[in-house]
Amino acid sequence: HRRSSSSSTVIAMQQQQQHQAASGSAPAPSPAPAPAPSTNGAQSQPLTAANGQLPPPPPPPPPPPPHPALGLQPDGPGTGPDPNTATATGTGRKKKRLTRADEDVIRLIGQHLRGLGFNQTVEQLMQETGCSLEHPSATKFRNHVTEGDWEKAEADLTELKSLVHLPQAIVRMKFLLLEQKYLEFLDDGKVLEALQVLRFELTPLKYNTDRIHALSGYLMCSDADDLRAKAEWEGKGGLSRTKLLDKLHSVLTAYLPPSVMLPPRRLQTLLKQAVELQRDRCLYHNTKADTNLDSVSLLMDHACSRRQFPCYTRQILTEHCNEVWFCKFSNDSTKLATGSKDNAVIIWQVDPETHQLKLLKTLEGHTYGVSYLVWSPDDTYLIACGPDDCSELWLWHVQTGELRTKMSQSHEDSLTCAAWNPDGKRFVTGGQRGQFYQCDLDGNVLDSWEGVRVQCLWCLNDGKTILASDTHQRIRGYNFEELTDRNIVQEDHPIMSFTVSRNGRLALLNVATQGVHLWDLQDRVLLQKYQGVTQGFYTIHSCLGGTSEDFIASGSEDHKVYIWHRKSELPVAELTGHTRTVNCVSWNPQIPSMLASASDDGTVRIWGPAPSLDTDDPDGCSSSSSS
Repeated sequence: HRRSSSSSTVIAMQQQQQHQAASGSAPAPSPAPAPAPSTNGAQSQPLTAANGQLPPPPPPPPPPPPHPALGLQPDGPGTGPDPNTATATGTGRKKKRLTRADEDVIRLIGQHLRGLGFNQTVEQLMQETGCSLEHPSATKFRNHVTEGDWEKAEADLTELKSLVHLPQAIVRMKFLLLEQKYLEFLDDGKVLEALQVLRFELTPLKYNTDRIHALSGYLMCSDADDLRAKAEWEGKGGLSRTKLLDKLHSVLTAYLPPSVMLPPRRLQTLLKQAVELQRDRCLYHNTKADTNLDSVSLLMDHACSRRQFPCYTRQILTEHCNEVWFCKFSNDSTKLATGSKDNAVIIWQVDPETHQLKLLKTLEGHTYGVSYLVWSPDDTYLIACGPDDCSELWLWHVQTGELRTKMSQSHEDSLTCAAWNPDGKRFVTGGQRGQFYQCDLDGNVLDSWEGVRVQCLWCLNDGKTILASDTHQRIRGYNFEELTDRNIVQEDHPIMSFTVSRNGRLALLNVATQGVHLWDLQDRVLLQKYQGVTQGFYTIHSCLGGTSEDFIASGSEDHKVYIWHRKSELPVAELTGHTRTVNCVSWNPQIPSMLASASDDGTVRIWGPAPSLDTDDPDGCSSSSSS
């Protein structure tokens, strides 16, 4: 029956081929019949067509589509495995081989997540990536410290000893562990056990004997509260142990490679450094620095708008009737004093809300005009000096507007500058004719230094050192108590004026024909020369300002106010509006967005941020801002 069925199939195929040949069409391939099993158990021979040839094979199946989630393509002929990928065990998925940077990032993320309490997530992350968060001994050590198991923590230190480069570090960490152990015994009222730790564990280390003496004194504490107050310690528990771990980590990470243990909160440290670096590079950052990461967005770069910067004229003060030679904000930022060729000093009140100024009082009677002003440390008094041919100094009581002292030693004197001692009870004054006096509030000369032709003065915070620029193109430090002096700054051109930063470290000089220079007084080196300003032989007074005194402002003989970032020699803003030489600028010490400038055009301009967001300048302030 099987044989006759096969014969019928062959005859049907021959008839189909003859029919196609008669019609002129090519024969279509027919599927080969499935081989029938042999009756004697042997393999049956494949059937052939009538012409003795096998029918053509069926076409190959199409390749499988790529995985919708992974986007992986199957390997084609002649392609090998990607060297940058590795196949996961037991699966057909391929994952990228981790670079050193990838592993570091994973460890940083793991440490951060562990600090948030996501321990299971960290374990799964480490297991899936094949990374190790830290050395097993370091993990045990941290866990045992957190649990307060001090014996096991000491044993862990022994395991870590082979990895630490400096044996003394192990001694220090053991001391910290035993100190916590001792304090916790005292906190629990176990005085005998604490005494055993002090005598037989801490003392034999022979480390920090002063601290051991202090620890022994805590045995006399009346109760746990007394102990915590005297030891400045948080008490037994998680908080004090967390602080202990921070101390231990700081020691360990100083002497262990990061592959063994990461520094504490390493990701937060790196993020803070990145934020601080961006702030330092921001040319217009003029707000108080907040190191808390919650106050910034980590999803975008830090950038301050120029609209927030004091480069717009917010107010023009026109009450003076002649050239305005000087301006200075009070130390508490609530007042501005301006001196003019019209022989008057005007005190202006600063509104803390609107930042607008209004005339408070006028101090009159100066014979030669007012070219220099200096507030006392508590802003009670104001000293006014005149130009080179002025032999008088006026000491005003600001609140009452009364003249406290009018000082004049000789009509031949020249008293053109002054500076207050930090105690507020003494001041120094001098001029280019060789006068250099230290006086009390009544104008009595306490000390004098002969033969010093003074151009500008400043008292340092130590209350002893007085800086004076002289006609020898230098700044020297003078000590009236010890009668000593020393050279600090030496320039190649006359120093027309200078001012000092609040911390006494930096000196900002206006140098004739050279412009503005910044010096480090401690290292006695020139830090920066600032470009742009036009400085001849007129006396121009510059200033440091901004939130952290990161900015420098100066007037100029080209009628402009120039502002630089302290670290950049090129100006970040050129303020236009004055029509004659700008003699002096003053930055408000408490309002970093307020700047004042005094000019020969008889006006004082108050500069601040843009009045509104609607401004012609898309950036908020052009390089040459107008009013």
